[in-house]
Amino acid sequence: MNAVRRFEEFIKEGVVKVQAPDKSRAKFLITESGNSYRLLSELMEKIKVENHSANMFVKSCYDILMELIRARMLLDGYNASGFGAHEAEVAYLRILGYSETEIQFVDRWRYFRNGMLYYGTILDQEYAQIVIKFTKKNYTKLKEMSI
Repeated sequence: MNAVRRFEEFIKEGVVKVQAPDKSRAKFLITESGNSYRLLSELMEKIKVENHSANMFVKSCYDILMELIRARMLLDGYNASGFGAHEAEVAYLRILGYSETEIQFVDRWRYFRNGMLYYGTILDQEYAQIVIKFTKKNYTKLKEMSI
């Protein structure tokens, strides 16, 4: 995979718009992410992470963290939409101080999630466990950045 482009490139291309901070929408996304994170925790107590449940857990984790990234962007006066929006949101992690290794991990995750939604990609238990671990490690960090 190629390196994730710089966030500024997405602004120049018009994928990311500069706007007034949107606190109410950011608050909504933070709340939704929290609700989804609690649900994920409950599901993990009842459903084992196995090959047949891996895609569900990977998608859920992705949505949880992306809502927090979007919330932070909205608070900072940015809004990504259209083709390339998810990649721009991943690139925003660089602004938030994430390492290139972490950014590449999230970008690969974005790629796999896209594959699940549009091409029938099936992920396995091992990958789902890695994603869950990353989510647990970064949920609170991103939430605190978004408050």
